[in-house]
Amino acid sequence: MCDTLRVRWTVTPKTAPQPWIACGGCGGFRAFRSSDKIRLNANGRRLDAWLIYKCLACDKTWNRPLFERQNVRDIDPAVLHALQSNDPEWIRTESFNIEALKRKTERIDEFPEFDLVREVLRETAGWTRMEIELAVPLPVGIRLDRLLASGLEMSRTRLQALHEKGLLRAHPDRAGLLRRRIRTGVEVMVDLSAVPDRELSWGPLATGSPR
Repeated sequence: MCDTLRVRWTVTPKTAPQPWIACGGCGGFRAFRSSDKIRLNANGRRLDAWLIYKCLACDKTWNRPLFERQNVRDIDPAVLHALQSNDPEWIRTESFNIEALKRKTERIDEFPEFDLVREVLRETAGWTRMEIELAVPLPVGIRLDRLLASGLEMSRTRLQALHEKGLLRAHPDRAGLLRRRIRTGVEVMVDLSAVPDRELSWGPLATGSPR
């Protein structure tokens, strides 16, 4: 719509999930964090790969299996290169693999701290509506209402009131979406036609531009 300010918010978590594992050094269950290092073991044409974690209390290591006895020719060349070079971006992405961690432990600590980058996709003079498109490249443990409250500097109570009045909507429009964890592709629409100073009060918060 020509009366709409459209922006993209890219949300990136600061800290990778930390699984709780039985620690051989401490003698009990402890939180482990990724060391950002890969361990490889070759046996002929077959390869084992692990992501190395360290106990937060004693630095004892735990090797989280990525795959075992995998034939080298069956491994994607890009993945093989990332493993052999300890590619930091590939490793960081893998350290956020919640589903893989859930197969190893029942307790995983996730953290709400994140970095937020705002990008203007379309802006027209005199806009009356605002649309926020979310890009979430890595899983982050934050609900939509908490993200909006932080990014727009308002209370979750006020956000809920706007939602109940039909002035704030989200797509896909599912029950309790404001309380759900954020995902890539979620879009938030806010009707600001009744707010006279929207370009000064809402604009800088949505776009990240100076006030």
